[in-house]
Amino acid sequence: MGTAPVDRPLRRHRPFLLLCGEQIAGSVGRQTTTLALALLAVTGLGAGPLGAAALLALTYLPGALLSPLAGLLVDRMPLRRLVFVATGLQALVVGSVPLADALGHVGWVHLYAVAVLSGTLTFTLSVALQAALPRVVATEQLLRANSALTAARTTGQVGGPALGGVLVGLLGAGPALLAGSAAYAVEALLLLALPASLDSPVGSRGSGRESPLAALRAGFAVVRAEWQLRRMVLSAAGLNLGSGAATALFVLYATDDLSLPAWQLGTVYAVHSAATMVGILVAGRFARSTGLWAATRLCAPAAGVALFLIPAASLGWAFALLFAYQVCYGIAATVWAISMTTTQQLVTPQELQGRVAGFVQAALLVTVPVGALGGGALAAWLGNVPVLVASAGFALLSAATLWLPGRAAEATGAANGAQGVEDGPEASPTGPGGSAKGAGQEGQERH
Repeated sequence: MGTAPVDRPLRRHRPFLLLCGEQIAGSVGRQTTTLALALLAVTGLGAGPLGAAALLALTYLPGALLSPLAGLLVDRMPLRRLVFVATGLQALVVGSVPLADALGHVGWVHLYAVAVLSGTLTFTLSVALQAALPRVVATEQLLRANSALTAARTTGQVGGPALGGVLVGLLGAGPALLAGSAAYAVEALLLLALPASLDSPVGSRGSGRESPLAALRAGFAVVRAEWQLRRMVLSAAGLNLGSGAATALFVLYATDDLSLPAWQLGTVYAVHSAATMVGILVAGRFARSTGLWAATRLCAPAAGVALFLIPAASLGWAFALLFAYQVCYGIAATVWAISMTTTQQLVTPQELQGRVAGFVQAALLVTVPVGALGGGALAAWLGNVPVLVASAGFALLSAATLWLPGRAAEATGAANGAQGVEDGPEASPTGPGGSAKGAGQEGQERH
């Protein structure tokens, strides 16, 4: 099946290296496409705040609504073929915009359709690749693999906007989208080079005889039955809701309330990527030393506490406090996300990978636009600072639910299982069917 032997370093494992390359290419494609589409809408079609916001919301909406169905598709279709087709279609969808722009026929209907289709393909691919990772690397290497893939994706997030900005400046927004389409084409070729064994059925994939509703229920049952996973999803959804409101208000608050110069605002944004890389470097060692469950319980509240630094900036030392926020939140949220992802991969049966990933991704994604829209509406009424304080408080309370007592047997089993990532297959926690799974990552790119 292409799984890496435990004694082979991941840097020498070809299928895993292909996934790392795919993460870089895909992230560059998404970042370039997002920037170029937004600029085309504003400069080419005269979009106002509502039009630009609607374009962004439409890229998230498919992930929030359709991720469980995407998960069902992932569990029932040949995996390599699915990711190749999805990425190839992504290249064609994005490439249709510069073609229409060159012909003078690009319009709002086209841009909105591209946003919806691109978002659908992006989040389908996200679920599929999460399901693929436990089939590519050994169980004991999942933590290191998730850290490395996050690093690859972050590299694309740093370089993508810069590349997109340069291309838009030189060629215009429409032609710049060709670069996004080309990046997706490269991604498709890398995915096509994955082992053909990924197209083989796993576990009880013969359960395709189940009705779609029964199959979806089987995936949701894992989320309900796994005590750790259920707690993580609920706390992460609440944390995303609070941080989504803070993210939506951040630029307006920094410029209008704090009068932060443009160079300081740019520096604050740039330091988040650096903090993410630090989080990636420490995630593996920290999670191995404390255990995955303990790492998640510690880092989620730390991320919630960091959000209080945003409204605290209104009291003085604005640049220093926002800088500190990005450092603290970037590190804590990264370690938390990697630990949560690895835990999710360890507790989910192999044949349910896609469906569980779909349900988790939907829960995490739907809270981001809800938090952003709710925070914006309340801020117009109450002001930015009260809403930022309330958002941080809600995020912290949600993260703190990880510390609520559970049933003794469940708590003991979860704690013991979370310690076993590097101890050998027999130490890994298993779900009802006994295998592994992965958590939604694309939503993390919103920062």
